[in-house]
Amino acid sequence: MEALRLFYKDIKDFFSIPLMTLGNVQLTVWTLIYLVVLVSVLIYVSGKIRRWLVKFLGRGQKLETGAREAVGNIVQYIMLFFGLIIILQTTGIDLTALNVLTGAVGIGVGFGLQNVTNNFISGLIILFERPIKVGDRIEVGQVEGRVVQVRARSTTVVTNDNIAIIVPNSKFISENVINWSYTDQNVRFKIPVSVAYGTDTRLVERLLLEVAKENPDVLEHPQTVVRFMEFGDSALLFELRVWSATRIHNKGKLFSDLNFAINEKFNQHGVVIPFPQRDLHLKSGSFDLGNQSKRI
Repeated sequence: MEALRLFYKDIKDFFSIPLMTLGNVQLTVWTLIYLVVLVSVLIYVSGKIRRWLVKFLGRGQKLETGAREAVGNIVQYIMLFFGLIIILQTTGIDLTALNVLTGAVGIGVGFGLQNVTNNFISGLIILFERPIKVGDRIEVGQVEGRVVQVRARSTTVVTNDNIAIIVPNSKFISENVINWSYTDQNVRFKIPVSVAYGTDTRLVERLLLEVAKENPDVLEHPQTVVRFMEFGDSALLFELRVWSATRIHNKGKLFSDLNFAINEKFNQHGVVIPFPQRDLHLKSGSFDLGNQSKRI
């Protein structure tokens, strides 16, 4: 029993070792463990509540995916903020004693954490204004893909190659962003087509409209149109303009299917797709090869 009592006393003394003093409160090893455990529980619980809230708001299609994610993230941030304040006060730490530490952190934020702060504020702007949301097809800089997650500091975009790119939120505020699905999922695609001079242009128009009508990914409304763009150097230039709501995240497949169909349709009706041609004009005259060979 004596050995057990001594062991308990040693454990108690170890956890009572003071680490630092904040105002009138001494931080011990036990206080540190208490903080770590409670903060970990707070992060876990807030994450579970965020996921439950997103799932709950999705029942019956009450809100779209982007709005649900935004609400869930904002609720989680609020829980973390107030939860940390409550945890600090339950440990007996007077928050006014952290004024000096807060000032030092403020200086660090001003000099060393500018990018982090900028991205965090940009993330809040994105969550409230929602210029982009989960599920959108976006282009920013050299990045193009589908938004799968919007966080406080960064946004995750997945490309068609299934590569996840982490984009700092400040990019969406400071740069031009192309959002293919900002208003709705209907997007118009333009497919350039060239045919040889002398081809019946009305026949080309009819064949292109047939190709669009036969493609299941092309919408009937808005209507498909064919534009005769210009007389090119080696060809007549047309543009097939189609609308699609199913290929917004895979426009390459739509372009490929339409190009295959256009090529087959043109071959069936004898429409020629030309290649660039250049005319070489030779003028009559003489050229002294003898003098040229001497120079070589």
